[in-house]
Amino acid sequence: MTKKILIFSTAYFPLVGGAEVAIREITDRIGDEFSAEGGPVFGWDMITLRFDSRLPKFEKVGNVNVHRIGFTKENPSNEDLVKFPMYFAKVFYPCFSFLKAVKLHRKNKYDALWSMMSYAGFPAVFFKLFYKRNIPFLLTLQEGDSIAHITGRWRIRVVYPFLKMVFTKADFIQAISSYLGKWARDMGFKGPLEIIPNGVDTKRFAREYPEEELNELKNKLGKKNGDKFLITTSRLVKKNAVDDVIKSLKYLPENVKFIVLGEGPDLETLKKLAEDEGVAGRVNFLGLVDHKEIPKYLKISDILVRPSLSEGMGNSFIEAMAAALPVIATQEGGIADFLFDRERNPDKEPTGWVVNPRDPKGIAEAVKKILDNPEQTAKTVANAKKLALEKYDWDLIAKNMREKVFGKIIK
Repeated sequence: MTKKILIFSTAYFPLVGGAEVAIREITDRIGDEFSAEGGPVFGWDMITLRFDSRLPKFEKVGNVNVHRIGFTKENPSNEDLVKFPMYFAKVFYPCFSFLKAVKLHRKNKYDALWSMMSYAGFPAVFFKLFYKRNIPFLLTLQEGDSIAHITGRWRIRVVYPFLKMVFTKADFIQAISSYLGKWARDMGFKGPLEIIPNGVDTKRFAREYPEEELNELKNKLGKKNGDKFLITTSRLVKKNAVDDVIKSLKYLPENVKFIVLGEGPDLETLKKLAEDEGVAGRVNFLGLVDHKEIPKYLKISDILVRPSLSEGMGNSFIEAMAAALPVIATQEGGIADFLFDRERNPDKEPTGWVVNPRDPKGIAEAVKKILDNPEQTAKTVANAKKLALEKYDWDLIAKNMREKVFGKIIK
């Protein structure tokens, strides 16, 4: 018998972030395995925002039937999404998606609700209050911003009592880090909670490439003998602190350069900063790179640096670890679950180099430690790769979601 689950998510493919990838990877894997072992077959529906008028109002993406709603514009930019009127698409998402959910439920009779992140929990709360039936509500916490930033937004302050209800009305919470799990408890959730991180396609990031292919990319990016590449893969927003990496370059030799993969509203500000710091010739903004190509960029780089001011978890770090690349980061939010420093975490096997937030000099010192101590670096990188392969592969994550979450909320 098919068990039907309605997913609430403010964004989905082709808009891709950690949350969107998690839904796709889990829904692609979980159904076949579950049914093969005598468990239910799953049917997945989703209500998400459309944003781009070129996207269909309905399509099937993988195993998910995607229903798109809300204000649209043809090919909107990142800047468009935070301006009137597109900004209000997200503001009104809880109301519009609730109405759509009622309409879909009359037809499909859902067995469970699954909200991806706390804001998408609002329509699930409305749904439960409206129907007054015990339809299980699973809340997944994937937030990347700090808790203070999330709860400080004007639209959240206005409806804070409802935000509390997102947690207290949830029947089950899955958080991708201990940091977010603690937030759930602080918000009053007393039910079952599982810490299950996002996964990574570890085989793809661990694969080796032919030397000729890597040399071709090095030549394209102008990497010469003796050059050392720092790399970051992230949205260009304040919380990812790309500006601190740019500032660190003036404390490092000229052969240390920085390649930036990603887009975001801070792009022009960061380009100007590189010029003001006198390091513009050492910073290469590559824009959005196909996710399938990222492993190759990691392989021709020497260190991943992302001194985040907040992280729910941070897939980019695990991807770099799987690719055997040294990682420099803070221990903000969920990063503390997997990034352990030789000096700061003497009780654990080191997996990276930890710096304080807003510390460009500290970043430069960490880079020098890595480059000046190849033997120690190799041991740390090996520990990190082992951790990534053993604990963060998507097959394992989907298995845990199947057994520890869906297996408990849907009998």
